[in-house]
Amino acid sequence: MNLQEPEDRDNTVTISGRRFEESPYISRYDGPELVRGVYAGRFFAIFNGEDPVRKYWVLRRKALIFDAPEKPVEVSGPDAVAFLEKVLSRTVSTLEVGRGRYAIACTPQGGVFMDGVLFRLADDRFWYVQADGALETWFLAHSEGFDITISDPKSRALQIQGPASMEIMRAASASRIGEDMRYFHAGFFDLGGQEVYVSRTGFTGELGYEIYSLGDATDHLALWDHLMASGEPHGMEFSSTSSMTIRRIEAGILGNTTDMDTTMTPFEAGLAPFIDMEREGFVGRSALLHADRRPLLHGLKCADALPCVASTVLDGATPVGRMTMGVHSPTLECGIGYVRFDKPGDWKGRSLRIRLPTGDVHPCEIVDIPFVDPKRRLTRGLDKSIP
Repeated sequence: MNLQEPEDRDNTVTISGRRFEESPYISRYDGPELVRGVYAGRFFAIFNGEDPVRKYWVLRRKALIFDAPEKPVEVSGPDAVAFLEKVLSRTVSTLEVGRGRYAIACTPQGGVFMDGVLFRLADDRFWYVQADGALETWFLAHSEGFDITISDPKSRALQIQGPASMEIMRAASASRIGEDMRYFHAGFFDLGGQEVYVSRTGFTGELGYEIYSLGDATDHLALWDHLMASGEPHGMEFSSTSSMTIRRIEAGILGNTTDMDTTMTPFEAGLAPFIDMEREGFVGRSALLHADRRPLLHGLKCADALPCVASTVLDGATPVGRMTMGVHSPTLECGIGYVRFDKPGDWKGRSLRIRLPTGDVHPCEIVDIPFVDPKRRLTRGLDKSIP
């Protein structure tokens, strides 16, 4: 999902369809222009012949539905809390049923192995919705001595994102979902006669929801048709993740294995608020106790060019960092992206230069992230303005 620059639409290879999970919704949007990626072992649409900028404005002004590849992994049993507090750097015991919490799994060396959202479905039942990577294998490797079951609920996620998403979900749920469902709250709901798990979360920085199917118990095509019928009066459209990628960069949402990875600590990624260092015993804590707390990852703005992957950031003539991702921001009307510096320093506010893979050099500014809506008022429903 994370590497989705324009040239990726043509830089493709043929792979076996047996190796990865097909989407149960594929027949509703398949076509000759569809380009798919693989994420968490699942196929997903990264381009479908659409104009990504037009879809971006539909997202910002109305709503889009995305067939997202993030994969829930279930942990259940008497020791579920104790196990999750070992493998995750967030406190789990205080998470209430029907709530979600962003959580990071670190390596013993303190690097970022995985990030995702942890939902508590019951006292002893959790779903960790993982980013890209071998999460189940990691969980199994640390499960000795815990009375737990690690399983695949075979849930597939749809995301409905944008300012109209609340009214769409209200219609889809016969008014069971509305203003009283707060950000990062979740629960089981009837949508069109089927029980599914719904959370008020997303990957766009907009007001939005994620709808998780319940494996073979879900008629996926009927669910899709019900949601599309609910969204049509509000202007909702389907989109590949090309528009989502633009918006997630604007919102300062990081991609695991691209913007951060096992060679970067959560502190270096700017994610210190999500590491509960006062709690002992989680994997990676010992290494993090002695880690530099200064960030390496910052935002970059470039008025004259698109700061793509493999671009080098220069301080004078000296290379000091590299781009992990870059897009054109339709809202800011300039190029934006993430730069990973080689060393910590007082980079924020600096005027530097960026050298593109073509060799062209352009001025750039190092800025805070998120680029748009820094107080996240859109996602929390506090800002209802539509651009």
